[in-house]
Amino acid sequence: MLEEFNALLANGTRSLIFKQPQFNIIGNKWVFHLKLDPDSSITRYKAYLVAKGFHQHPGIDYTKTFSLIIKP
Repeated sequence: MLEEFNALLANGTRSLIFKQPQFNIIGNKWVFHLKLDPDSSITRYKAYLVAKGFHQHPGIDYTKTFSLIIKP
């Protein structure tokens, strides 16, 4: 978790802003994943911080969408 959080800070993907009454607060949660070798031994523990986007309202909380994964 600490590696992922430090990467988010280093990349400038997060910023602290003050809450204003017209904005909706979007929560987040940690998702954990094990990376395995072909012999099923654990290679690495992965952690992802994801936003709970289902709390957002189009036109109010966002006007654009963003996908971290590029699809051909």
